[in-house]
Parts: sequence; C-alpha cells; structure tokens
Amino acid sequence: MMVNRVFEVNDSWVREGMDRQILEEAHRWHGGVRTMENGLPSPNHNTGTPTAMAIWAAALCNPASAYYRDKELAHRFALSARYMLEAQHGDGTISPGWTNFHSPPDTAFVVVGYAQTAQLILADGWAELKGAAEDMLLFLERTLPALITGGCHTPNHRWVICAALGFLNALFDSPDALKRAEEWLAEGMDATLDGEWTERSNGIYNVVSDVMLIHAARMLKRPELLVPVRANLKMMTYLVHPDGEIVTEYSGRQDFGQRFDMSGYYLPCLMMASLDRDPVFQGMAEQSLSLLKHPGGAPTNAAVRLLLDPGLMREGAETTPMPEHYRVVLNCEFPRERYLSGFAGAGHHGVIRYSRMHTDFGAPVARIREGRTSVTVSTEMSSFFSLRHGAARLLGVQFASYFDPGFVKMSRLATLEQGYRLSGEQEKGYNGPVPEADLPDSAREGVSPWYLLPHHCRPQTHVQRHKVEVEVVEASDGWKLVISSTEPEEVVSQISLIFPAAGSLSGGELAPAGGDAQFWMEGSIRYEMDGDWLEISGGGLQHTAAGVREAAYPLGFRTLLLNVVTPFVKEIHIKLSPAADLDRTERGESS
Repeated sequence: MMVNRVFEVNDSWVREGMDRQILEEAHRWHGGVRTMENGLPSPNHNTGTPTAMAIWAAALCNPASAYYRDKELAHRFALSARYMLEAQHGDGTISPGWTNFHSPPDTAFVVVGYAQTAQLILADGWAELKGAAEDMLLFLERTLPALITGGCHTPNHRWVICAALGFLNALFDSPDALKRAEEWLAEGMDATLDGEWTERSNGIYNVVSDVMLIHAARMLKRPELLVPVRANLKMMTYLVHPDGEIVTEYSGRQDFGQRFDMSGYYLPCLMMASLDRDPVFQGMAEQSLSLLKHPGGAPTNAAVRLLLDPGLMREGAETTPMPEHYRVVLNCEFPRERYLSGFAGAGHHGVIRYSRMHTDFGAPVARIREGRTSVTVSTEMSSFFSLRHGAARLLGVQFASYFDPGFVKMSRLATLEQGYRLSGEQEKGYNGPVPEADLPDSAREGVSPWYLLPHHCRPQTHVQRHKVEVEVVEASDGWKLVISSTEPEEVVSQISLIFPAAGSLSGGELAPAGGDAQFWMEGSIRYEMDGDWLEISGGGLQHTAAGVREAAYPLGFRTLLLNVVTPFVKEIHIKLSPAADLDRTERGESS
C-alpha cells in the first residue's frame, strides 16, 4: 500500500526527535525538544515540541510501527506534554521564541495539531499515556480565552484560528468558540475564482489556508468553505515544475524564490480526494506522496490524520496525472482594477498594523509547460520572467531604473498570438506648499515639525510618467524578450538576468560589476547544467553603473547586467538545448 510510506516516513523521524529532547530534570526546559534552528526548545507548531509529539503519537498508536506502545517513548511523550504546560503563558498563549510573543495565531496553529494528537491518544486508550492526555487537554482548555478574544496578523491566520476554534468546540462544547469563528468568517474568503489566496504563497500558505478551511468546513458545518480550497488545489496543477518543485517565483511571503516541493500538498489533496472522489486530487496526492520526506508539522502530520480517519486510505482510487503540457493565464478574468479602485475609500489610509496590504492580490500570472520546460511570466514582482529547461535555470529577469529608483514591476499582462505583452508604469512628481487653509496650528508656532504637516494636501507639480513594455514571445528554438522604454529620455536603466551559482556560464564579453554580478557587454552566453543549456544573446553596455539604488541583487547567484538608457529597445533571445524537449519532438506538436 502506497499509504504505508506515510507511516514509514513518520517512524524515521521518531529517534531524531528523541535525540533532541532535554532530559536533565533540573533543566529549565525539561522535556522540551530542541529545534534544529537554534538549539532551543520551542512550543511552536512547525519545528517545535508539538511536531515531535505528533510524530511520536502516530508511532505509539500505530500497531504496525516499531514504536507501538513503546514505554520509553511514552515516557518521553509525557515529559513533552508537561513541558508544553510550562511553556504556556498565563493567558493561554504561547510564544514561538523568535517573534510573535503571547501570540493567539501561533497558539491556534499549535491547537490544531495538539487537538488532533490528543484525539489520537484518547482514542487509543493506552493507560501509559493517560497522564499525558490529561496534560494536553488542560493545555488546550487554557487556550480558549485567548482564541475567543485574540487577533491575528496575516490573512491565513484567520482560517487557522477558525479551525482551532472548531477543534476546541469539539473538545469542550464552547458556544463562544463558535461565535468567534463566525466573526472571522464574516470577513469573507480572500481568494480569486482561479484559487489564488491573498498571500500568493504556493510553497507555504496555500497549504495552510487549504488544510485549515477543510477542518473548519467539517467542524463548523460550513461546506461552502471548501469552494476556494478546491479552486486553489486545481490552480496548483499549473504551478509545479517538471521535477515536482513548486513555482515560488512570485510569492508574497517568505517562500519567495525558495525551494518547496509538492509533498506539503499531500494532506489537503488526500482529504479533498476523499471528500469529492476527485481523480485530479487523488493524482496530486499520489504525486505528493512520492516526494514525502517528513510527515509534516504538528497541524499537518499526515500519519496522525490517517490514523484518525482511516477512510482517507483509498487504495486503488481513480487518479488523473498532473498535466505536463499547457499554457494558462491565472487570474486573467479577475477584476483587479475594480477592487483596487476601492482602496482609497477603505479608510485605512494604506496602513495596516503588524502586516501588509498585499495589493498584488489577483495579479495575473502566465504558466507554460512543455514536458521538461517550465516558464513563468509574472506581474507585480521584481522578476517578470523565469525559465527552467531540464536542469538549466534562468531564475529571473528584472528591470530597474533611476526614475523611481528600484525595480519596475509589470502591472498588466495581455495575451498575444505567440506570447504575452507586459507593461509597467511609474509616476513621480513634486509636492507644492500646503495650502494655507490646511496648515495646522503648529505651522504658526516657533517649531513646525515636518511630520505634523498634512502632506496629503500638497498639490502635485511637474508629474512625469515612465512606461516600460516587455513582449515575451515564444520562438521555434526558445523564447524572445523584447524590452522597451521611450520616455522620459535618458533614464539610466538596468536589465538583470539571474542564474544559480551551480552550473557553468561561458561565452560573451563579461566584466566584474561587484558582488556576484557581471556586466554583460556583448556576445552570446551559455548557461549549462547536467547537459541542458540555455544560449542567450542580447548583451549591451550603454553606461557603467554597477547597480540601481533600491534594487538589490542576491548574493550566492550569478547575475548578468545589461545597462541601457532610454529610449531603447532591447531584444534578448533565449535558445534552448534540444535534448530536454525530446518529448515535444516525439509528439510532433505542442499542446
């Protein structure tokens, strides 16, 4: 049975957690499990003690596990449960240890995992774990006041809190928990019809929102909460590179540009496959399972969930493999301009405490797959184009200028017959004096602080606009990027191409530009990795600035700089090695 892999992976992490547990009785964190990040124990849900406890519980309660009813492990589990009580603040919250002190949302993450672990222990009924189960229930009960009154930071935190409140109601029959969950849900769902969540975080927070709303839908009896979950999971079929790595090139959170694979999607895909009997979700679950190397954090431990809900283990269920040939534009029908037009009237004046606005929500993204070739065309990001061709990768293409110093984000995407047209526009002017009628009393006093002046009342003068266009065109042997900007004249600008440090970069005329960057002055360059290559032409050097203020290039990568000055039209031709596209040749046509 393929699902046995989940339990095998879970068992493989049991000893690793035991080796990190603090066993000295006089230690201030006795029973806690040290994190690998800093060597300190933490009550957090992801890398902290509850994650180890979920792994241990799934082993202790699984008759097929080598650790089934292992008394030493049960003792270790009980020590950790007592540590969690000691780590809990008097107000019922926990502090992860790096930020978010006395945090209701971080407590909610723990509750979702801890409640499932407690349910598993209670259902097992082994006397050796009775004391630990009582400590866990006490911890969970103590969280009720904090989650009934507490707030959050980010959009996904709302759904985490709702799921936690659902679990707490199931354990303690709390009408106040249900009422608070409804208050959060009254804010409405923050997903486009194509399934894009606010945070555009394919590597991390998609999974968070999906799993939490699956739990909330079940426990709060709100099946409509599954609508955006279904859409998001279907969207994800187009956001996976050929090697199973997830597209993070345009994320709005900390997974931006980081490596994540599909394994994190195993649990939500499996749960939705079971609910809907959907072969697409089942296929996604099986592909995710093949990449699984860890059972998951406390709230998403797949072994715990499978033991609680054996019905998820549907061997032989119909599957549909994930697509490998497609061209799609996500959010192309989303009325983003209409929503953004209400920004000024929302009353927050563009300020949100402890978080950010995420105005890039719903920005269009084009995805192209042809077997082992994977292309992403993005708006509202510093990088507007990235390409993977077998093992060869062009991680990003960016445009920066001194007009409004920094990267210019493309805000619009239109579909062409053989590609896409992107455009970005910046506006910058000058501020006149505050009209006399709007001046505060402080302006007539001996000291007039700048920060007390009503700057929003200043009339604008000499407003200038800078427009950049990019045509991304598919060619017979690869791709062409045509980047142009005509005005204002003499805007010092820079195009950057970013490659991984691994692989070889050869050809062209290059010169050091500081850090890990090089000027690409002329000639064709070739980036090669494991036999796959990209041959790129279009270098140029119209000025010698090594960078643009506010446009930082990453260290540890290879960045090539093309320096241009407006007006210009710059064509970059990316030729692909034929080996990685054998599947296209064999089919005789593209889909």
